[in-house]
Amino acid sequence: MTFLSLRSVFGISAVIVALCGLLFTTPSHAQDKPRFNVIRDVEIEATLKEYGRPIWEAAGINPDSVHVIVINDPTLNAFVAGGQNIFFHTGLLQATETPEQLIGILAHETGHISGGHLVRGSSAMKEASAEAMLSMVLGTAAAVLSGNPNAGAAVITGGQSLAQRSILSFSRAQESSADAAGMKFLDGAHISSRGLLEFLQKLSGQELLPIDRQVEYLRTHPLTQDRIDAVRYHAGQSSISDTKVSKRLYDLHDRMRAKLLGYLKPESALLRYAEKDGRISARYARAIAYYRKGDVDKAEKAMDALIKEEPANPYFYELKGQILFENGRVDDAVRVYKKAVDLKPDAGLIEASYGHALLEIQSSRYLDEAIVRLNESLKTEPREASTWRFLATAWGRKNDEGMVSYCLAEEALSNGDIGSAHKWAERALKLLPKGSSYVIRAQDIKQTRKDEDD
Repeated sequence: MTFLSLRSVFGISAVIVALCGLLFTTPSHAQDKPRFNVIRDVEIEATLKEYGRPIWEAAGINPDSVHVIVINDPTLNAFVAGGQNIFFHTGLLQATETPEQLIGILAHETGHISGGHLVRGSSAMKEASAEAMLSMVLGTAAAVLSGNPNAGAAVITGGQSLAQRSILSFSRAQESSADAAGMKFLDGAHISSRGLLEFLQKLSGQELLPIDRQVEYLRTHPLTQDRIDAVRYHAGQSSISDTKVSKRLYDLHDRMRAKLLGYLKPESALLRYAEKDGRISARYARAIAYYRKGDVDKAEKAMDALIKEEPANPYFYELKGQILFENGRVDDAVRVYKKAVDLKPDAGLIEASYGHALLEIQSSRYLDEAIVRLNESLKTEPREASTWRFLATAWGRKNDEGMVSYCLAEEALSNGDIGSAHKWAERALKLLPKGSSYVIRAQDIKQTRKDEDD
């Protein structure tokens, strides 16, 4: 998307980003498979950042320090982790019906960040994990002593419930606190809290279901009637309660949902967005669905029509470039990607797609430009592993083994493979010219390994 032009995410395959593995594992396990299937899409990330900027400014948080990460997961959830990182499941993004609902969720999650709940939550989780571990030991012992595995299962289940209750009893106060902070930030941004209320009300019926049948958001964000009543009261007292955000934000929301459905469920997208639906978002969804289903001619025609209507939209050129590139029309893709980059020069992922396309032309004439573009992309996306791999390929064609080794060290580091990063950095140091800035960086990569060994 293009979903990172999947590299862009879906065009090649869903990208598993090492960031998540580093967030949720200790350094000694950094090479383990990351837990989340993360997708990258410049347009969707830009939409979420635009929604969040006024909230973060109201919270006194530097918007540039907050990262939004989209997880390819149909369940309905959002959470904060690893510092100022807000994670959204694709299921939640698609479930929100208005931008106000999504902004309300974003404000609530910002409330967790501003309240320092991550630190306190970590402490509660450790206590709960200790309870769960104890119950596991006791459960195993009961099964062995009795010869009845069901006896052990009963103890284990009970212990896990105890651990869960420990987390929930700790979290309910946090949830109310995050609601209060979120509503304060919404007021500061002059955005109605009614969207947050609507979302909570949508979830309220889930409380009656067994825990294993509730949406994931409820299992991680315990909901009480008191919370709903507090948000309802606040919305009712607010002078901006019935105020809507701009039409532009509604358009962005519609396009985001359409784009996700087109990529993730193309058949469903073609049913939901029928040919008679002439909205931009509907035509966008159909173009993506055609592309995902392999109907390249229809996809290209649909994108040409969209580009004609919005000739300054970089994301339309990005998607067309992806379609062309992945169907072997590399020269055409280069021209289209260049237009996308000219329209949005600050998008590192689009720049990387352009550099990759230049590299695939297989001509020395474009090699230096490919290197320039790939390096430009790393200014905003320094930990994009695939870009380092493309750079290694480019330097390999120039027979520069030092730079190849350096780029492979950066790629390994981006993937959390500290051992390989150290190996390649050590090799780079033997081959790179003394005094080079790359030598300094290679030394830093070696030090990363040394720090962890210490």
